[in-house]
Amino acid sequence: MAFRDTGKNGTMPGPVDDYLSPPALAVRSAVERALAEDLTPLGDLTSVLVPADAVTTAELRARQAGVLAGVDCVIETFAQVDPSLTLTWRLSDGDRLEAGSVIGTVEGHLRTVLTAERTALNFLSHLSGVATNTAAFVDRAAATGSSTRVWDTRKTTPGLRSLQKAAVRAGGGRNHRANLSDAIMVKDNHLTGLGVAEAVGLAKDRWPNRTVVVECERSDQMVVAIEAGADSVLLDNMTPEQVSECVALAAELQGSSPRRCLLEASGAITLETVAAYAATGVDLVSSGAITNSAPVLDIGLDIAT
Repeated sequence: MAFRDTGKNGTMPGPVDDYLSPPALAVRSAVERALAEDLTPLGDLTSVLVPADAVTTAELRARQAGVLAGVDCVIETFAQVDPSLTLTWRLSDGDRLEAGSVIGTVEGHLRTVLTAERTALNFLSHLSGVATNTAAFVDRAAATGSSTRVWDTRKTTPGLRSLQKAAVRAGGGRNHRANLSDAIMVKDNHLTGLGVAEAVGLAKDRWPNRTVVVECERSDQMVVAIEAGADSVLLDNMTPEQVSECVALAAELQGSSPRRCLLEASGAITLETVAAYAATGVDLVSSGAITNSAPVLDIGLDIAT
């Protein structure tokens, strides 16, 4: 745990879990690109109409219930626009929001607060939307009483993956591989040129320290993958009944072995169906919908004084 520095004079209400934060370099880069998009070529033509000596205190306020994510992006946005602004936070990433919750305040020059406003809110609303969507999946899975975890996919917005995956963590989800170098995932298209056992054997030989995942559409493929030494099997586009059968078959195959292949259910899993998949006892459920179909959470900036 660590205290988050919010800028020149910013404060945070207690310790912040770094596990929920995206890499600082990714935050800085994303904010730089977003501000360049908003401020080139001539800057903020409207805010310069405001008197230069005007100051304000503004509140970041949730308009609807959800889960907060993206605080680091807001901090970075205001810092890049005007490092003299003071941010004070009441809530942190991962906190549950009610409609009307005050997330934090920003104090300083009205001009620069207004210049940074939309970029900061775009990040905060989008990432909180991802966290809120994730939490809905996690809550539905947990309600079954199973230990199944919900995690994401690589179906993310280009250039924002690290930020979206941090938002998934804020929502109580877990992260699948971040990129193609993270792990070896042998999918159906790879298997058009390779057998399952051959693919696992080659992967273990060439990249012995990498996790090997095999996508399987049938239980017989799963059996071959487990026997070949796969670390994880992705049960793709199966019904909950088929996943249950695979969970039972995998338990029979592996017995009390200390090394157990993880089982993941994937493929068109929605908020309406995630509980049925979690109830099968599968280890993990993945859904691209938690990132690529997340609606924004309505958050605004209200001028208090």
